[in-house]
Amino acid sequence: MSEIRIAAESRTEFGKGAARRARRAGFVPGVVYGHGHAPVHLNLPGHDLMMALKTPNALLVVPIEGKDEFVLPKAVQREAIKRTIEHVDLLLVKRGEKVTVEIPVHTEGELAPGGNLIENVLNALPIEAEATHLPESVTVSVEGLEAGAAITAGDITLPSGVSLAVEADAVVLQVIGAQAPEATEEEAAEGASEAAADEAVEA
Repeated sequence: MSEIRIAAESRTEFGKGAARRARRAGFVPGVVYGHGHAPVHLNLPGHDLMMALKTPNALLVVPIEGKDEFVLPKAVQREAIKRTIEHVDLLLVKRGEKVTVEIPVHTEGELAPGGNLIENVLNALPIEAEATHLPESVTVSVEGLEAGAAITAGDITLPSGVSLAVEADAVVLQVIGAQAPEATEEEAAEGASEAAADEAVEA
């Protein structure tokens, strides 16, 4: 994973009013914590942060007390309607340190014929890896899988240096059979009429 440099500024004003002023100026309020370090409050450029967070578990480089530090996004608050970033919590990490994160699971290949569907049991896969070498995602093949088949965490091949942070038998995704379409009211009425006619003939 490549490092993404963010030109953050130290934040000295606090409270809702200060946060609103920062957002109007194009910044997102944030706080950095971890490693026993006192929380560091920053204003981060909103557009740059938004673009960086398009990458899952983006490794950011931000200036803290005159020194570039690695941080990972831990909690992102978004505005309910516009989904703009309102606030971000960042975790201070060191090169060589192991961290636990969740990564997306992508699929490739075609399921067995029959209209089967993939159900994601886990929305993301918990893993442990070195903080500066986090994979963005993993890909699993579903080629030819039929209804009832499942892929567990242990079935997924992980990159070197990455380990599971969940039980190996945890189901990540499964294949479910297509459901028969429900009869329309008109079809149901026709069926009832036919049944009544059959009963009358038998009588």
